[in-house]
Amino acid sequence: MSETGQAPVRVIGGGLAGSEAAWQIAQRGVPVQLYEMRPQRATPAHQTDRLAELVCSNSLGSGLADRAPGVLKNELRRLGSLLIACADRAVVPAGGALAVDRDVFAEQVTQAVHTHPLIAIIREEVTSIPAGPCVLASGPLTSPTLAEELGRLLGTEHLYFYDAIAPTVHAETINMAVAFRASRYGRGEEEEGDYINCPMTEEEYQRFVAALLAAETITLRDFEREDPRFFEACLPVEQIAARGPQSLAFGPMRPVGLRDPRTGRRPFAVVQLRQDNLAGTLYSLVGFQTNLRWGEQQRVLRLIPGLEGAEFARYGMMHRNTFINAPVHLKPTLQLRQRDDLLFAGQITGVEGYVGSIGTGLLAGINAARLVRGQPVWTLPPTTMLGALCHYVAHADPQDFQPMKANFGIMPPLAAAPRHKSDRKRAFAERSASDLESFLVSEGD
Repeated sequence: MSETGQAPVRVIGGGLAGSEAAWQIAQRGVPVQLYEMRPQRATPAHQTDRLAELVCSNSLGSGLADRAPGVLKNELRRLGSLLIACADRAVVPAGGALAVDRDVFAEQVTQAVHTHPLIAIIREEVTSIPAGPCVLASGPLTSPTLAEELGRLLGTEHLYFYDAIAPTVHAETINMAVAFRASRYGRGEEEEGDYINCPMTEEEYQRFVAALLAAETITLRDFEREDPRFFEACLPVEQIAARGPQSLAFGPMRPVGLRDPRTGRRPFAVVQLRQDNLAGTLYSLVGFQTNLRWGEQQRVLRLIPGLEGAEFARYGMMHRNTFINAPVHLKPTLQLRQRDDLLFAGQITGVEGYVGSIGTGLLAGINAARLVRGQPVWTLPPTTMLGALCHYVAHADPQDFQPMKANFGIMPPLAAAPRHKSDRKRAFAERSASDLESFLVSEGD
């Protein structure tokens, strides 16, 4: 029992969702015990013991107000998200995207949560699901012991997919005599562009693809090879290349919206690098998640013009991510159907991406606090992006359930859809903002 005389809500997992959930609960006057197993127990992907460490990328997706990820971010700002506020303060140049210095971002979140008077951070592994109000935000890298406990509770097998991390290089080792700065279609705050671009001729592209396809990958474990489910939004670059000789040129290496200032022409293909820290000393390869062996990464990626002498601060890797069959088990409030005081948040629910994880953490935290305080829990309107995501995970086809990121396709159709795509996006964004505001007014919030 806390000093407030109220039993604390337990939040399991100090990632994006868990940190946001803990903050939202505490901000509503309810004490929290936030459990994070790092550094006592490491994960295959994390490097530090900070809360909300970004693993795969430093980008939180588009920040444009008429793009689905931008709509979701604006909703979270209106709802008082701690993590989006921290991201806004840790921003690095990335054209129309919201990218952050991952160390500064994690440090800000850790400091805010650590100093909140109603949050106690407990550094230990949780091996069983506790009784009483709880938010389970253990993430896609849930420890095997807790995953087994979760399997026993739900009575079904987990689904899973493989997530991959992109390599990061030291900026000073990029050959700027070959590479050039530009953002697609001239977007970005800097006149010279927020991205570093490594252009390729058709011959250079073909040589790179051949080397990529011939490179040795890290072998999956026996039980993983039986059913290797790759998630489409995070395919390893070598898996994309295997789909056809032009698949990369029409995928992460597409040159649209870019012209090489030295030739005045669009390259045949391009590899973009995005700033990874505030100092501008590290850059990550955009869309280049990979499972190549580290020595092979160095050999193959140095075939990219401009990266022939690149030094790697971090190699790419692939790891198994776990998520539950949410349509069977969750309500759109993120409560477990069989147990109202157990809520789920983050990628384990089947939302994809950093901002989706933050959003479900925010809603799970709000609802956990409202539950404890005897208030009705929130079901957000499906015409909002966060409401649409939560509706999707609760109502999708359980036979073919795949992780979902923010997109306009999961929202209800517009009553009168404009003809032009840009106008439709703007209409979705305007309806979302209006409906969220109406919902909050009706809730007296």
